[in-house]
Amino acid sequence: MALTPRERIAKNTAYYRKQKNFHMEELSLLIGADNSYISKLEKGRINITIDKLEKLAKVFGIDICELLKL
Repeated sequence: MALTPRERIAKNTAYYRKQKNFHMEELSLLIGADNSYISKLEKGRINITIDKLEKLAKVFGIDICELLKL
């Protein structure tokens, strides 16, 4: 079964966060979100805005499209 865009973003956010050795709270602060934001995002409980998606990509040093890939 194919992943939904929300599930892809959740999975890729967790992958890149771990690759960069960021704690969830640290990454939340870097993108200007509350402490629980990344946890909710990685569990697929919230929709991310384009602005936050751009900030995540910038912090990870990747193109925004990488967060949508399988």
